[in-house]
Amino acid sequence: MRVEYINPFVESAFNVLKEVLQGDIKRGELYLKSTSMPVMGVAALVGLAGDVEGRVLFDMEKASALKIASAMNGEQLTAMDELVKATITELANMITAQAVTKLHELGFRFDLTPPAIFTGDNMEVSDQDVEALIVPMETPQGKIEINVAIRERG
Repeated sequence: MRVEYINPFVESAFNVLKEVLQGDIKRGELYLKSTSMPVMGVAALVGLAGDVEGRVLFDMEKASALKIASAMNGEQLTAMDELVKATITELANMITAQAVTKLHELGFRFDLTPPAIFTGDNMEVSDQDVEALIVPMETPQGKIEINVAIRERG
């Protein structure tokens, strides 16, 4: 997986999280995960197709999702309801849109699927033949992992 695909997502996630959460964001060490991996409880998934194919997953624990949605909406949210899901979906949209703009400026062309949100315990994401690069982000509301599995079409 080429770093040119990853950096725009890392930079965009950092910038958007810093802006919408108005707090200190720390990026952890990048690492690779195998093709089948458990997710933490709340995941927003965006698919990519075109010059590159794959997906980006924004993964977090339920408690973190509630705190992030509360911060973004300016009110205390305590249940994983439609507002929380819509807020996490919008966060994924904001990060992905900024990353795709940067990738288009670099000459890459592809389309995105709208984010799909998944919630639950013991969920697992399985990608055939693609390793995922994980970018942990520590926010005041908890950890978010940006999980990127992209490959060039060949």
